[in-house]
Amino acid sequence: MTAIADMTLDELREALAPHLAPNAAFDGWTARAVAAAADAIGADHDVARLAVPDDAVGMIDLWFAQIDREMVLACPPDRLDAMKVRDRIAALVEARLDALAPHREALRRASAILAMPQHAARAARLGWRAADTMWRCAGDTATDYNHYTKRAMLGAVYAATIAVFLNDDSEGQAETRAFLSRRIGNIIDFEKAKAKWTGRSDHRFSLSRFVGRLRYHAR
Repeated sequence: MTAIADMTLDELREALAPHLAPNAAFDGWTARAVAAAADAIGADHDVARLAVPDDAVGMIDLWFAQIDREMVLACPPDRLDAMKVRDRIAALVEARLDALAPHREALRRASAILAMPQHAARAARLGWRAADTMWRCAGDTATDYNHYTKRAMLGAVYAATIAVFLNDDSEGQAETRAFLSRRIGNIIDFEKAKAKWTGRSDHRFSLSRFVGRLRYHAR
């Protein structure tokens, strides 16, 4: 393992990323959280400030990239290959929730920041990246319009699931997992309907209307 003092800035970012959220829960997504993360791994504060973006969304971006890495490690290909697509997506989202669970307050603060109008574009990119990473891990290789519809739908499902997760006090996040199962069912139903209706001029399926429905906590 590379010594902290010998790390490149990219390596230092990855080393600091897991320590940002535990400190952001108390200090917010601020320079104080970066300094505390640097202390946690024995890094120089000035070098840590060079490695970590000096804005809150940049710090959140680094943490979400760490969540991506934890998800991939928790869901290796040999585990996912034995599953149906629906179960792969569920496993991937649940792996993300498991990685986020110890840091719910940091996630709540991050969500509030990303909900600000001035951060809408960057928040959308982060949501797209999460959905894209999950679909790729699930084995999706679509390059046509299916590539975009799948990610748009999963992004909506994931965002809605996070909203439930942040307020879920049930044991083992049972309410969140039940909600997720229903929403993934919506994705599968959409894919079936899309396959059925493709090429039929007498039907027009509205993706935007369908995605909008996913935002609500229908039972």
